[in-house]
Amino acid sequence: MILHKSNNLTFFTPKASNSLGALFFDTGISAGIPSPAEDFNEQKLSLDKELIKNKEATFYARVSGQSMIGAGLDDNDLLVIDRSLEPSHNKIAVCFLDGEFTVKRLKVDNEGIWLKPENPNYPIIKITEHNNFVIWGIVTNVIKKV
Repeated sequence: MILHKSNNLTFFTPKASNSLGALFFDTGISAGIPSPAEDFNEQKLSLDKELIKNKEATFYARVSGQSMIGAGLDDNDLLVIDRSLEPSHNKIAVCFLDGEFTVKRLKVDNEGIWLKPENPNYPIIKITEHNNFVIWGIVTNVIKKV
């Protein structure tokens, strides 16, 4: 279910699932020399349980744009956002700034708050008292398609 769509992010709420999860083989998958597939420890894995710590305060948002590619957040990636976490210096946050949602790294010090993109083609944004600004939530995970 889509909650809100802006130029930069599209928000979704996590959907409750009765599923026990997908099969998970806890053996470690080699990215080098293949290892024998001997002792598969098969169990169920719920991504909800792995990625969501506070269900009532967690949302998903799809990234639109390239301003955070240096942090590994690419166009169309799905963000897991927890609104119950305290914002702090160097966290990646979803912010509401002057009528638009954006995702940026927080820079917080004695002189103020900045929203720092992870792409040199985008400017750092200094937050002033003239901005309509809210830190909406903290990004906890990113889900990518391959």
